[in-house]
Amino acid sequence: MLLGEYRHNIDTKGRLIIPAKFREQLGPQFMVTRGLDGCLFGYPPSEWEQVQEEIDHLPFNKRDARTFARLFFSAATECELDKQGRINLPEPLIKYAKLQKQCVLTGVSKRFEIWDAEKWDRYNEQAQDDFNEIAENLLDF
Repeated sequence: MLLGEYRHNIDTKGRLIIPAKFREQLGPQFMVTRGLDGCLFGYPPSEWEQVQEEIDHLPFNKRDARTFARLFFSAATECELDKQGRINLPEPLIKYAKLQKQCVLTGVSKRFEIWDAEKWDRYNEQAQDDFNEIAENLLDF
């Protein structure tokens, strides 16, 4: 399970340190792609296969399903850790998530997310204000 919040800087070459606790669970290669809310999603290989199957089962005759699949898979990149525990993010993903210098990597159970630190701080502050209401609404499921 991927848990926690970690802050690391992305360098000018797009290299970003993956926290050691994440590396243990991700293995030497894993996938990163566009996420929701302006962040990136990272998946270990086994979870990537499950996500891929779910998206493959979306009705291809629906425009939203085709668009989502295209954007999700076209941005996907297989990341390989270097000896310092870093990955090299491609420019389109950096631009999509508007990653500046400091990034936040958050564990979200079976995936992790990469956020620009300022964007994460704004999102986190707003979400915390609504946390109780969100929890109550989700309990209705």
